[in-house]
Amino acid sequence: MRLWAILLFSIAGVFIVDQNIKTLFVEGFRYYTECIDFILVYNKGVAFSMFASLGEYLKYIQLVLVLGVFGYIIYLKKLCYAFPTGIIIGGALSNIYDRFIHGGVVDMVYWHCGFDFAVFNFADVVIDIGVLWLLILNLKTHLCKN
Repeated sequence: MRLWAILLFSIAGVFIVDQNIKTLFVEGFRYYTECIDFILVYNKGVAFSMFASLGEYLKYIQLVLVLGVFGYIIYLKKLCYAFPTGIIIGGALSNIYDRFIHGGVVDMVYWHCGFDFAVFNFADVVIDIGVLWLLILNLKTHLCKN
């Protein structure tokens, strides 16, 4: 029961926070600095616009992958994986939701200090944190006792 609660609350929390941030930008918020601009970009692909050529199929492929990850975590029943997986799934579902509603993922953070970096969003950052967390749990198995 705790696994389900942690998983579902982390999914919902990331999804809600990310969608609220994105709403600000869809409604017109912009801010510019010397190193970081907060702008609105619709990304039709994944990281660095890869797989944009898949078009409408991309969101369905991603949805199947996310459901597979969700099912696998439920199957494993490891409580230590619940939160990092929940934030990954929450971010992924938020980005997939964008594809259905806006035709592409709403990205807004543009780093351009010293070099140009891809435009990204809160969900992308949370997904990266979740993946790093899972890597650490798998490399340091003593941290995951159940």
